Amino acid sequence: MGSSMTKSIQAQIAGAVALATINATSTMADGWRDTAIAPVTNPIFFETPMIQSEIRPIFLYHQMDSGFLGAPVDVRVYAVQLRYAVTERLAIIATKDGYVDIGKPVNQDGWADLAAGLKYAVFQSEDNQFIITPGFTIELPTGNRDVFQGNGSGELNLFVSAMKGWDNLHATATLGGRIPFDGDKETSNIRYSGMLDYYVSKWLIPYVSFNAFTTLSEGNVLAFDSEGFDLINFGSSNASGETQGAIGGGFRSRILQNLDFGFGYEWGVIGKNDLFKNRYTFDLIWRF
Repeated sequence: MGSSMTKSIQAQIAGAVALATINATSTMADGWRDTAIAPVTNPIFFETPMIQSEIRPIFLYHQMDSGFLGAPVDVRVYAVQLRYAVTERLAIIATKDGYVDIGKPVNQDGWADLAAGLKYAVFQSEDNQFIITPGFTIELPTGNRDVFQGNGSGELNLFVSAMKGWDNLHATATLGGRIPFDGDKETSNIRYSGMLDYYVSKWLIPYVSFNAFTTLSEGNVLAFDSEGFDLINFGSSNASGETQGAIGGGFRSRILQNLDFGFGYEWGVIGKNDLFKNRYTFDLIWRF
């Protein structure tokens, strides 16, 4: 009797363990996106391929060294991005806005230009853990000239983003370009971003990133031999052919199931890095 009961209990435990293993494997295969994260660095142009509704407040602290304007300059940006999933594949995105505060010796502040557009997931494979999402934004010259915004007639930004997952490991990349409507006032460029992240736990999702762009055309505004990386388009007259890039790293924490906190640190490594000495980025992503 005792032996029979023991065998029965052992069989039940073995069955429960097998079922849990199957469920865990199924959950991981079906829900790989639950451990994936959106990029933190280069927030205006490094677009996640995932389609979701979210509000994303951002604080950015950017440092230039004295080689650019003859003295070190600190720039602070306060912004909020919005994304709304119209369907499982289509989303409306608002990627640029906010308030820009440039410290001494410039000592000016004002509103940034506005940019919004669409993205559409043309390919999604849960079995292969792979997404490809092209999209575009149109930037309007609504900002203040005091912070190098509001120049030109706006620009078209085209991009394609992709993500490949290996359960808790993810690789995300974006390739894009900005096309000004007035080539005398702003420059065009091609840009490329990449990120590798790993889900250690909900509290710690570390990542490394790389963001760069190559200026393709010259403007006729300022005689700079470098461009404004992401937030600013100076319309530089001597920057054609120049490539600028930054390496970054940081982490996200999943505070709640629908709330992520992000931190990123970047430093310039390619090109004339006087404009991009280093940058700190903090954000929250609330998905709804």
